[in-house]
Amino acid sequence: MDIKDKAANLVHEIGDKGKQLQESECCLMKNSCGYISKNPILSLGIAVASGFLLSRVLSGR
Repeated sequence: MDIKDKAANLVHEIGDKGKQLQESECCLMKNSCGYISKNPILSLGIAVASGFLLSRVLSGR
C-alpha cells in the first residue's frame, strides 16, 4: 500500500466516524429533550447549579 491508498483509507474512516458522531449527537439530543420534558424543574435546577459552578471555576476564586 502506498501513501495515496493509506490517505484515502484514512479519509474514508474519518468520514465514517463523523457519521457515527452525528448519529450519536442526534440520539443524545432526543434523549435530553425527553428528559427535560419529563423533569422540567429538576432540569432547571441542574442548569442553574452547573452555571454557578462553571462561573466559580472560570472566575478563579
